[in-house]
Amino acid sequence: MKSKALTLAVALVTAGVAQALSAAAPQPPAWVAESNQDAQILLKTFADFAPEQAGQLGVDGLDEETTNLTPDIVERLDAAVDQDLAQFNALLAKATDPHVKQDLQILINAAGDAKRDNELQHKYMLNYTNVPQLVFFGVRSLVNPQVPAERQQAVVKRLEAYAGMHAGRPAITEQAKALFEADLKRDPKLLGPYQAELAQDLDDDQHYIVGIKALLSKSQVKGWEPAWSKLETELNDYITWVKSDVQPHARADNRLPEEMYANNLHDLGVDEDPRALMQEAMFSFSEIQHQMEGMAILVAKQKGYKSTDYRDVLRQLKKKQLNGKNILPFYKQRLKEIEAIIRREHIVTLPQRDMVIRLGSAAETAQQPAPHMDAPRLIGNTGQYGEFVLPNNAGQPGGMDDDTFDAAAWTLTAHEARPGHELQFASMIEHGTSIARAVFAFNSANVEGWALYAEAEMQPYEPLDGQLVTLQNRLLRAARAFLDPMVNLGMITPDGAKAFLEREVVLSPAFAKEEADRFAFRLPGQATSYYYGYHNLLTIRGETEVALGPKFDRQKFNDFILSQGLIPPNLLRQAVQEEFIPSQK
Repeated sequence: MKSKALTLAVALVTAGVAQALSAAAPQPPAWVAESNQDAQILLKTFADFAPEQAGQLGVDGLDEETTNLTPDIVERLDAAVDQDLAQFNALLAKATDPHVKQDLQILINAAGDAKRDNELQHKYMLNYTNVPQLVFFGVRSLVNPQVPAERQQAVVKRLEAYAGMHAGRPAITEQAKALFEADLKRDPKLLGPYQAELAQDLDDDQHYIVGIKALLSKSQVKGWEPAWSKLETELNDYITWVKSDVQPHARADNRLPEEMYANNLHDLGVDEDPRALMQEAMFSFSEIQHQMEGMAILVAKQKGYKSTDYRDVLRQLKKKQLNGKNILPFYKQRLKEIEAIIRREHIVTLPQRDMVIRLGSAAETAQQPAPHMDAPRLIGNTGQYGEFVLPNNAGQPGGMDDDTFDAAAWTLTAHEARPGHELQFASMIEHGTSIARAVFAFNSANVEGWALYAEAEMQPYEPLDGQLVTLQNRLLRAARAFLDPMVNLGMITPDGAKAFLEREVVLSPAFAKEEADRFAFRLPGQATSYYYGYHNLLTIRGETEVALGPKFDRQKFNDFILSQGLIPPNLLRQAVQEEFIPSQK
């Protein structure tokens, strides 16, 4: 498990996906300003313990700051969150506006969840930190084309802090070693990182080190070389230490204590017993397979394939791979086609500006091997945009072939770009969504549920092969919702899950391994949130269509959902029932 120092950051802004206010947003209602003032309490705590993440989120004045893994970090974090909770409860007792009250409860829940995460980490896990990954993130978040050049220069001070060149601050590598050794002394029975996780970290760490130097070399930053020279040596020494001192304590079993896994699900917005979720998802998996069988017959007939088995048809479609130089232009063109459909069919309101799609570096691909959305500056946004990042591993031996063919580009673009993640983030900026709803309400069930819903909204307008791949992706999300719990409850091994995904969902070995790693150690529980969020959002829409009958307007409904920020499914249902439905009647 990663360092407890990052627990608050993970709890509050999982995977860095969150949004807040834009300077260009319309004037929000008065209650939003009051709520945002309340949120500053928790933002300050976030900034104190994870300044790199808070700075990327948009909190000012943190460019030179770094994570400080002090020996008392667990106690400090616990005390800080207790103080925040006391202030929020006092504010809640005085609040009168119902929106402000709801936002205060969101802040209370976020702080309480962070406190619970910290307690469970301390109870069960050795404090292991992947320092090269932490440093790579800290450098990349500053040395970024969307960050003004004058701010990027602060990366030199950040490097010096990491390297232990500031008085009273040991190198980040020494701090991480001390925390691990203190936990080992406190209780030798605490759980170390999972063996496969540690092996993956050690494999990726050289990519991070090379990637940091590449970022600095390509930047306009001056005078970074001395600090980097010292830090590079320290990072390589740290890798050697991990092999000699951490690896012997790595655990062979991927499973977390069941209490921790259940807590993960709660943090992600999945408030359902994992065994019940498995049963529902298995039913959906079989139902989607039947839909794919019918669609595969149509695609095979259209393209002249001999076999009509959906697995064989997908393998045939994958054979026509895009080459490296054509991937990016192809996806940009596909986005234009999708945007034209969205406008023609009145699916949802689109921004007037273009969005960014780019290929990731080798280091970014190591950190996040799947296609993803990189969030822009999220508080005080002055025109920075989210970026749809395609992994830079196409055509490499053993690389993924799952997203680099024509039919796959429909559903991936709908999910990550528009009308999926990018539109969700842009909408929150443009609506002036409160910080509580946009940042601290974050839950993966909302974010990934919307993106999977966006895929479904686009499916009817896609060619037959695009529709088949959309169903394949829906099949994957159903599989995740039972395989992730099975891996974490000891009902199947990660290798067994990988084999199932290759066989039944037709994933490449590389993609299937990434999925199994996600279940086992990258983000246990997160994979369930897609199916859970999608199921809840479709249920809310069905309830709304029944309530409104012929007055139901899809575009107005979708716009309203986006305007609510990242609130969990129960609060989203409440907003639709109490605000949207009455407004349409």
